[in-house]
Amino acid sequence: MLRSLANKYDYQPFFLTLALFALSYAGLGISMYPYIVPQSITIWQAASPANSQIFMLFGVAVLIPLILGYTAWAYWVFRGKVKA
Repeated sequence: MLRSLANKYDYQPFFLTLALFALSYAGLGISMYPYIVPQSITIWQAASPANSQIFMLFGVAVLIPLILGYTAWAYWVFRGKVKA
């Protein structure tokens, strides 16, 4: 990553930083599995009931496309307005 910063590449440092964060979170998750609070609560004990999870799933299924659609529309409306 430092080499790509020194060579003034545009996209490579960004994607390498994303990969570093993803690997850090993956390592944290793997090291703590299956406990949420170390040595006391497992993932299955901390999970909400199935009815709540289904309710949230339907909410997310509706809201995420709305948010993505609005963001895409906003980018479309404001495209080309800013010059370098």
